[in-house]
Amino acid sequence: MTLPRTRSGWMVWLLFAAWLGGTPLAQAQPTPNVAGDFAGMLGSLHLQLHLQVGANGDLSGSLDSLDQGSMGIPCADFHLDGQAFTFTVPAVHGSWKGTVSSDGSTLSGTWDQGSPLMLNFVRQLVALTAKAVRPPTYDPAMAPVAAADLKSVLDRDLAEALRSGELAPSTGAGVAIAVVERGVRQIFTYGAAKPDSIFEIGSVTKTFTGLVLAQMIAQGKVQIDEPVRALLPPGTVARPAGPEITLLDLATQHSGLPRMPDNFRPVDKDNPYADYGRAELYAFLKKKGVARPPDAGFLYSNLGFGLLGQALAERAGIPYPALLKKEVTDPLGLSDTTVALTPAQKSRFIPGHDAKHRPAHAWDLVAFAGAGAIRSTAADMLTYVEANLHPESVKAAGGSPAAATLPEALNFSHQLRADAHPGMRIALAWLCKSDSGDYWHNGTTGGFSAYVFFNPAGDYAAVVLLNTSIGDNGSFADRLGVHISQRLAGKPAISLAN
Repeated sequence: MTLPRTRSGWMVWLLFAAWLGGTPLAQAQPTPNVAGDFAGMLGSLHLQLHLQVGANGDLSGSLDSLDQGSMGIPCADFHLDGQAFTFTVPAVHGSWKGTVSSDGSTLSGTWDQGSPLMLNFVRQLVALTAKAVRPPTYDPAMAPVAAADLKSVLDRDLAEALRSGELAPSTGAGVAIAVVERGVRQIFTYGAAKPDSIFEIGSVTKTFTGLVLAQMIAQGKVQIDEPVRALLPPGTVARPAGPEITLLDLATQHSGLPRMPDNFRPVDKDNPYADYGRAELYAFLKKKGVARPPDAGFLYSNLGFGLLGQALAERAGIPYPALLKKEVTDPLGLSDTTVALTPAQKSRFIPGHDAKHRPAHAWDLVAFAGAGAIRSTAADMLTYVEANLHPESVKAAGGSPAAATLPEALNFSHQLRADAHPGMRIALAWLCKSDSGDYWHNGTTGGFSAYVFFNPAGDYAAVVLLNTSIGDNGSFADRLGVHISQRLAGKPAISLAN
């Protein structure tokens, strides 16, 4: 579990599965009292959960990560039915599911923010206090680094990580880095990675789905404010009485949909999305409905982007992978950016590793393809961010008809449309930092993590692809990506040392 040091700290943009095991009770159970303070351990992290019950019976609460000094992180989406209990922690895109003992003294269940982990809480008579933690350290600022000089700078900045940290030889880790600055491209690697290695990019896929949406808008195939219900097969979900979820709501994470559907029960936790298909998605929608809550704010939802990708595929009449190829990867000439790998590409697919540097299974996404199914290389991803950096320079690859609308679609996909986290706005999937002007997105799967950004004002962009998932210290790919952005901008750069 990785919690931010402050509420506006690093976000862990994940597409991890929620393991919702368990068996239904034979009969309704009395609802226990859960108000109070509870302590739990997640690996080596000490956590504390505060729960309150309002006068009308509504639950509210917050979570503390005592070792990291992150206090009062809001919890949401509480559901207490008898002894079955669930809630989410939107700021870190995590969720908990389990049961409450009949006397309300223990909460037994599973936390999911990457892979399912046991997390039990025990009631405390006195609330615990946070441990003192060191603030993040920064390497001194230097003059803005040119793309041609970045590797020599990173050789020094990554020295400790390469010797004994996240990129040490014993970890099996490999990272591919691609950067462009004022038209100068550089691609280099460390560890087990090669320049043509293929990685899972996780939730960076969402930016491709946002661009597919923009393409179909530019081509007159959908409308930005069109209800998603209108794109689905007739009878899939009933029309709500009031406002309903639109394509824009889904693309800006303002749909009010939960992070994951409650019928997500993977058979194989090592490949959790593989058995969740169109039928399961539509069964959930039929029960949940598509009414848009009147106060729907920013709530990161893998479900929402999975639904968006599936809905666009329904309107196009082709599966999501084929739609992605038609609207984005073929026009941009991204021959190594795909959902399904060819035999030749499989030979270049670098093995992934979990947070403990153990081998991890690749992930196969079906109904959630639009949320996180893409694999790619550093070179392809650099071409992709260059297109985002300079839409006016995009030229047709192989005479693709869809290339004609790409410049318009790229510009459209960058328009900031809603608030996200403090200090950030959101376009179509892309988040934008108000202080730096970086458009960015990250992604994580069971064995990979990625960070991608472009900065129009500075005319630079970079890609970080790592064959290791997030660990106890958060996403190393995120830290490296932010570090590179700061080096290119000439700012103090967050330290990459252990």
